[in-house]
Amino acid sequence: MYEILLIVYLIVSIILVGFVLIQQGKGAGMGASFGSGASNTVFGASGAGNFMTRTTAVLAIAFFVLSLLLGNLSSNKASADKTFSDLTIEETVAPVEVDTSTQIPE
Repeated sequence: MYEILLIVYLIVSIILVGFVLIQQGKGAGMGASFGSGASNTVFGASGAGNFMTRTTAVLAIAFFVLSLLLGNLSSNKASADKTFSDLTIEETVAPVEVDTSTQIPE
């Protein structure tokens, strides 16, 4: 399950980066209106903004949800991998010998 979510997370992140890089900035349409180039109308006059914005939002939500799920699963996996001997300190600390033969004068 963890490995499948990790692969889906990787795919979603790559697609999200691609969609962010494809989008145009706010001032990209002004250059076309002043004659410096033709505007790209692949999805229609206003259809590209809605499609790209919604797809980016869905991918971002999926990215954050998968991040939370993978973080939760990895923390549970790390605590499940520990054995009881890893949690006890008595095995790793050497016993301390106390010399009781010398007394403090009163």
